[in-house]
Amino acid sequence: MINQARRGRTLRLAFLSGVVSLVASFAASAAPIPLFNIYRGEDGFTNAGISMAVVTYSVGTIAALLVLGRLSNHLGRRLTAIASLGLLLLGCLLLLNVHDIGALLAGRLLMGVGTGLASSSLTSYIVDAAPTRPEWLATVASSQGPMLGLTLGAIASGALVQFGPWPRDLIYLVCAGLLVLSAALIVISPETAKPTPGAWRSLLPRVRVPARIRHLLPVAAAVFLATWATGAFYQAFVPTLVEDRLHTHSPLILGLVFAAYMAPSVLGAPLGGRFTSAAAQRIGMLIFLAGWIGIIAAIVIGTLALFIAATIVAGAGQGIAISAATRGLLHDSTLADRAPIFSVIYVLCYSSAAFPSLISGELSNTFSLPQIVLGYGGLALVATLFTVLAARNPYIDTTRNSQHGELIKVIDRNT
Repeated sequence: MINQARRGRTLRLAFLSGVVSLVASFAASAAPIPLFNIYRGEDGFTNAGISMAVVTYSVGTIAALLVLGRLSNHLGRRLTAIASLGLLLLGCLLLLNVHDIGALLAGRLLMGVGTGLASSSLTSYIVDAAPTRPEWLATVASSQGPMLGLTLGAIASGALVQFGPWPRDLIYLVCAGLLVLSAALIVISPETAKPTPGAWRSLLPRVRVPARIRHLLPVAAAVFLATWATGAFYQAFVPTLVEDRLHTHSPLILGLVFAAYMAPSVLGAPLGGRFTSAAAQRIGMLIFLAGWIGIIAAIVIGTLALFIAATIVAGAGQGIAISAATRGLLHDSTLADRAPIFSVIYVLCYSSAAFPSLISGELSNTFSLPQIVLGYGGLALVATLFTVLAARNPYIDTTRNSQHGELIKVIDRNT
């Protein structure tokens, strides 16, 4: 009994350390967003260049997920988590000296690799160590930790850029300190996955999900495509949109606008736990689409208040939909399944951020910003219709459940 209580406490420490580290990782990745207009104004960066920075970050993340996504199964969660935090720390230090687009791209690439490794190792660490009650805690913490981190990072960055000293540097120094603190927490936390041989073989890119959840992938991909493409849109184009169309130059307002999309995602996610994963995805995407309709209307009439309100609605919808899709994919997963499943989830997510950003960045040289906004709204409409028509629940493994029931009966008879 004493050993069980001690193990419970150490697992709680691991869960807390994993959540703090995941939030810190994504906070660091959001730090440059309120600085994009400063880079435009002082260093001559273009919308296409900023969009390319979003693509570079996503490409680094995808590469890390494909090559390093299963590494934590072999080296353990802690070692790979600490390595991811180290890469993010180096990215922050590199971004302290951004005066040309090459430095920004290099820093974002390094942070993308670090975030990719964190996405697979830390999310698996959180799910491994999460309490069994409430049941939705593991999926909400792992799927919404990044959203919370992006929210806090954008707001903190906007505030420090507008009101703090060294506006181009201070946020990166703060993030570096948080990353070091997170690494220290991981160091004192227990390991949840026993290291196994095969680390080198795991570096061969491979995308694998259990057969029992493959029927869920098309709808999950549609959910991730629309919601993460919108998140990338807020990074690449909203800084210019807020300044040119909604008439504010405040870095803090810019950070708050981005946070208005990310923060409600964290609040909306637990609501989805009240429904089946298929129903929650339908509800979430319908709310998300309603938010996009409001976003387009706000841009047409040029109203910042309506834009923020619609952004909050879209953010709440994405929280419900993303956590429900993640819950479905993780249903009945084993310890060995989790890192590969999270790698697939984040490959889909970051591909959904990268490719629309790449296309829209090129189109920004030809089409106006309101026309690009309509394109993203059309993507939200198509994804929502597909989700409403095709969302499915995970299969129930009745064989596994009956075997578990028989085992309980045997234990009861023997006791």
